[in-house]
Amino acid sequence: MVEMLHSSSGRFHLNSHRRFLPWIRSYPVTLLTVLWVIGFGSIFIWQTTSITGSRIAGGRPMMSYAPIPMLRPVAFNLTEFGGVGDGVTANTAAFERAVDEIARLGGGQLNVQPGVWLTAPFNLTSHMTLFLAEGAVIRGVQDEKCWLLMPPLPSYGLGRERLGPRYGSLIHGQNLSDVVITGRNGTIDGQGQSWWSKYKQKLLKYTRGPLVQIMWSRDIVISNITLRDSPFWTLHPYDCKNVTISNLTILAPLNGAPNTDGIDPDSCEDMVIENCYICVGDDGIAIKSGWDQYGIVYGRPSTNILIRNVTVRSVVSAGVSIGSEMSGGISNITVENVHIWDSRRGVRIKTAPGRGGYVSNITYRNITLDNVRVGIVLKTDYNEHPDLGFDPKALPTIKNLSFIGFHGQGCRVPVRIHGSQEIPVKGVTFKEFSVGITYKKKHIFQCSYVDGRVIGSIFPAPCENLDRYDEEGNLVRRSKLQNVTDIDYDF
Repeated sequence: MVEMLHSSSGRFHLNSHRRFLPWIRSYPVTLLTVLWVIGFGSIFIWQTTSITGSRIAGGRPMMSYAPIPMLRPVAFNLTEFGGVGDGVTANTAAFERAVDEIARLGGGQLNVQPGVWLTAPFNLTSHMTLFLAEGAVIRGVQDEKCWLLMPPLPSYGLGRERLGPRYGSLIHGQNLSDVVITGRNGTIDGQGQSWWSKYKQKLLKYTRGPLVQIMWSRDIVISNITLRDSPFWTLHPYDCKNVTISNLTILAPLNGAPNTDGIDPDSCEDMVIENCYICVGDDGIAIKSGWDQYGIVYGRPSTNILIRNVTVRSVVSAGVSIGSEMSGGISNITVENVHIWDSRRGVRIKTAPGRGGYVSNITYRNITLDNVRVGIVLKTDYNEHPDLGFDPKALPTIKNLSFIGFHGQGCRVPVRIHGSQEIPVKGVTFKEFSVGITYKKKHIFQCSYVDGRVIGSIFPAPCENLDRYDEEGNLVRRSKLQNVTDIDYDF
């Protein structure tokens, strides 16, 4: 008789009785065939039960889940490192042991199986895939004492909300390469409710941390998961290169969840954000590059960013924002095929004297605005500063903005571009613009200190600051009123 013994390590062992040795020698081919069939079948059964998590502690059956794909040459389950997905047991040490083992091996995949895995913040490592299975939830502990403190971001000065250190993110990584966070719509849950309450009551000593933050890294992919209820900004890539963010669902309460931006690319280069659904308590997407004198000195722009096929809702803020922290410069941004609904603002650019830097070569294309209070907003007096050390003569440059293919209904003010004598807005283009309005006042297309052009017929009627061109691009009438101010914040 031959026994297959399954050890805790997952290996299989043979136990042969001595009395069968003559038979073995007589029929070696037959024996090997039988052993191969038994071994392959046993391994298949073991992988199915261990990877998909078809049973939980105590033998109680769970739902049937699809097997987790092997995305790296080596893969582990969190349970192999002592993880318990009961929503009560702390799994911080299990995550740390797993990441340390992957780092030791030079790379690997960590599978988070179905269940609720409570944890304090932990770090990722290079050449790592974090895979959240269907039904898996990584849930952050609510006690801020368990969240590590980190130095302020160098491009933000002495602190974002409070002077001094800041809380780190629930899932963190820095100086990494080749990192993937993905899954079958598993969830990373920041349990932000207690953070929001303490922030509003001014009970927190330090700046809140993001849910996921990757810093000074490259070749990052984040896809096919849900991020919800972050303490602060939800997904914050900082000074990263070659980042792909795809098929994310990002959620937070529309009210009472302060600063829960969806995705904040910050001093990042070569990034794609696509196929995402974002419904949060602040900006859906906010592109940044540092704050006043600190961002100027740090000098890392956000550039070459493509945002496409995104649906956003932001009752208190904007669907897609640039700034206001843009002191390192922001350029070569394309925003296309975006639906913004039931929001306070559609797309927004915000800056102020003291920021320095530039916003240039920004293209918005095929944007749908559905019940949005103000469709396009450009504001040059967003006077929030890290401290009094900023230089009011550090004036940002804003130029080459294209708004092509805007459609929708239910806008009170389709366009409000508020340049100033100090910060004029140069080189604006409007084309294929038709947005239904709900507030019938005279000045619903508002401009101040802006020059540019309107190509073809658009609705509503554009402001007088802009040159008029026909559909073929021929100049019809040159404007002589670029410095006219026609801004009405009463509606």
